[in-house]
Parts: sequence; structure tokens; C-alpha cells
Amino acid sequence: MDGSADSPLRGRPPKALPPRKARSAAECERLEQLPNIGPSIAADLRLIGVAHPRELARHDALQLYRRLCQATGKRQDPCVLDTFIAATEFMRGGEPRPWWTYTARRKAEYGMV
Repeated sequence: MDGSADSPLRGRPPKALPPRKARSAAECERLEQLPNIGPSIAADLRLIGVAHPRELARHDALQLYRRLCQATGKRQDPCVLDTFIAATEFMRGGEPRPWWTYTARRKAEYGMV
């Protein structure tokens, strides 16, 4: 659809583009700019009190995961912990890496969560 007079999109504001993913911690102003973090995980982080990416640098990923499990009243998928590890490491100056690169580390450090 092109926004012409016959288009159902006419009169609607354009959708906002998703925030560009940050290449470094210094570039992050919104949680959604973090590599691996989309709207759903950003909402989960806000639910447990993390409002800005820089806050992640001082948090332990496992504690964040446990807080989320407690806040939602259910066990979260362990890949959420992998994502939290990726985000906390990134905000401490680490490279932007896919969350699944942390799976082996999570299993070695924490076993079954």
C-alpha cells in the first residue's frame, strides 16, 4: 500500500522504525538497542526494575533471571538467562555476541536452572 487516496494506510502515521542495535555499551540509550534484546525481553527487564541499559553492568545475570522468574510466577526458559548474560557482558564492554554463544557457559556455571 502506498498511502494514496484509495489506500487504507492513508491518514495513519508511519510506524516507527525499531531502534538501531548498538555496537558498544556507550551507544545504548534504550534497552531495545542492546544486541539480543527485543520488546519482550526489554519489558521483562523493566518489570524487574531495570530501566536503562547502563544498569545492567552492575547486575548479575543469574540474579536478574531469578527475579524475573519470581516476578512472573513461572520458570523462564534458560535461554532468557543466556540473553541476560549476553546483555550484562555487553554493557561491561564485551563484544556484541548472539545469546546462544553463552549457552555452554551458562550450563557449565549454573547447570540446570
